[in-house]
Amino acid sequence: MRPILMKGHERPLTFLKYNRDGDLLFSCAKDHNPTVWFADNGERLGTYRGHNGAVWCCDVSRDSMMLITGSADQTAKIWNVQTGEQLYSFNFGSPARAVDLSVGDKLAVITTDPFMDLPSAIHVKSIATDPEDQTGDSVLVLKGPQGRINRAVWGPLNKTIISAGEDAVVRIWDSETGKMLIESEKEIGHKKTITSLSKSADGSHFLTGSLDKSAKLWDIRTLTLIKTYVTERPVNAVAMSPLLDHVVLGGGQDASAVTTTDHRAGKFEAKFYDKILQEEIGGVKGHFGPINALAFNPDGKSFSSGGEDGYVRLHHFDPDYFNIKI
Repeated sequence: MRPILMKGHERPLTFLKYNRDGDLLFSCAKDHNPTVWFADNGERLGTYRGHNGAVWCCDVSRDSMMLITGSADQTAKIWNVQTGEQLYSFNFGSPARAVDLSVGDKLAVITTDPFMDLPSAIHVKSIATDPEDQTGDSVLVLKGPQGRINRAVWGPLNKTIISAGEDAVVRIWDSETGKMLIESEKEIGHKKTITSLSKSADGSHFLTGSLDKSAKLWDIRTLTLIKTYVTERPVNAVAMSPLLDHVVLGGGQDASAVTTTDHRAGKFEAKFYDKILQEEIGGVKGHFGPINALAFNPDGKSFSSGGEDGYVRLHHFDPDYFNIKI
């Protein structure tokens, strides 16, 4: 399995997202320019210029026409995927951390960091079909969690919003009323900052990764803990195969500690686990720094990883991957 090395970012990667068809890969990095690539051969298609801060997160509409990005420059921007034109900019008083489009692409959830004396918040914005009609008003603003909210995603039928972040608690909110419905229990939940959250292809369960060196699989409706995957290093990124019962975890020690260790000791590999048996089934090495982003192609036949080293590595699986037996 030879990776395709995609060099287009000058700074560490923060997020990767495939479109629904699996032919485009969107990458976000700390270098202000979200980039779109062809997902089969890793060729760069273009960049979206307009942010002037690190871009933390992105999401793409179901028809691959609209891209939304959240950035440290205190904006979330909507882009035309084909032309790279900026269609709208939501302005906040603090950095935008996570963005997620609802089913139907009519709503977006955007989280903002604590900044100066502003607490962190989860904003729900309605997305107009015609960019001319777009307004910046929030349909709903949720406050409560302490520290950064690193991820917020929509639950089944857009009825709920799932959030997770620095306070290590997973919360489920009612997206109509803004009431908190359930939060994860301290005993079974993560012990440190939750860095990443990824939903399954069918949206019935989701995976969280944390700096406490573990990843946990939860039921999306009841917040029941289903599985825990334990590793030897902090987890910065998680992804689930849409095809097989595999989860992949990426991470490594903190970027500031990297130079003091041998590159093998850093263990910058994406580790594959059996989703059901929680056993490690393999790893993909290659990055020269911690892995910050992971994404599976919707067809389950390839995956990509983005690292602190500024590279995106695109891996097409060999045939023998599809019949790994434990």
